[in-house]
Amino acid sequence: MPWIVGVSGASGTPYAAAVLRALLAGGESVDLVVSRASRLTLLDETGISFRDAHWRDDLREWLARGADGKPDAFDVDVDGDAVRYWAAGDLAAGPSSGSYPAKGMLIVPASTACVAGVALGLSKDLLQRVASVTLKERRTLVVAVRETPLNGQTLRHLVALDDAGASVVPASPAFYAGATHIQDLVDFVAGRVLDAAGVGHGLYRRWKGELGGGARPA
Repeated sequence: MPWIVGVSGASGTPYAAAVLRALLAGGESVDLVVSRASRLTLLDETGISFRDAHWRDDLREWLARGADGKPDAFDVDVDGDAVRYWAAGDLAAGPSSGSYPAKGMLIVPASTACVAGVALGLSKDLLQRVASVTLKERRTLVVAVRETPLNGQTLRHLVALDDAGASVVPASPAFYAGATHIQDLVDFVAGRVLDAAGVGHGLYRRWKGELGGGARPA
């Protein structure tokens, strides 16, 4: 069964790329939903125009780029059956039904508009619909919110998602893992998203404690 990865319009497309690369490297299959708003963000952050008719070529180019935007930083195979793409406007797509088999859904990055839509059950596009299906079927839903500061309304929406069983993972990089490049910080957030989903990976160095009993970072 696949993991469904939803990419919303928040800044942070390198987080989504890192999650997708790790899932594919780990032998997981992926169903991908890219929102309309996220295409504008992807264009701003990478210069890539993501097109429904040429999604595989565009995805290959996207995943080959590191967080610094340089191409050919990674070699990722997106051919074959490992990745399936669904257009954001296709509300009749397979994942829109609870009978469609899936392990769960990762929304990375998640904008505040996406968070609100999922928390309120609006299902205005396929991404939000799949998230609602994931919650009603009691499957794993991880929401990697990327916004700062957070107002009270968004905080209430995040609490509602937590109450519904989702895992809220703020896109907050940590520095204890010895980051020396921006990709290290991106990989830390991607790794925490995968941790919340119970997916194994080697994206960052884990905290193992300190002599003298230091506090464990989160």
